[in-house]
Amino acid sequence: MSNPQQLRYSKEHEWLSVAEDGVATVGITEFAANALGDVVYAQLPEVGDTVTAGESCGELESTKSVSDLYSPVNGEVVEANQDVVDDPSLVNSAPFEGGWLFKVRVADQPEDLMSADEYTAFTAG
Repeated sequence: MSNPQQLRYSKEHEWLSVAEDGVATVGITEFAANALGDVVYAQLPEVGDTVTAGESCGELESTKSVSDLYSPVNGEVVEANQDVVDDPSLVNSAPFEGGWLFKVRVADQPEDLMSADEYTAFTAG
């Protein structure tokens, strides 16, 4: 399992990619997608919602369980991935590409996000 080097990772298994305009894309990692099993439903935060780092902002339902979705940053949601709402299996088939979950205008970024290498070590233990 390869974690893209340019992303940052949370202990709750979300990834974050911050663009130059301060808008970050958030998704769940391949590790989390595999642990969940086949995702069949996604409840994502709505545009305009304020999200708080480490707090639940939606949920993913799989054939195994329901898991909370956590925001890795503080900010305002500017886009939710309608493709994932329409086809939740994208979370499993393309967690780092088409299976992203939402975009957020970052208010401030927590310092406890991990690099790809740190996240790989975290999930290996």
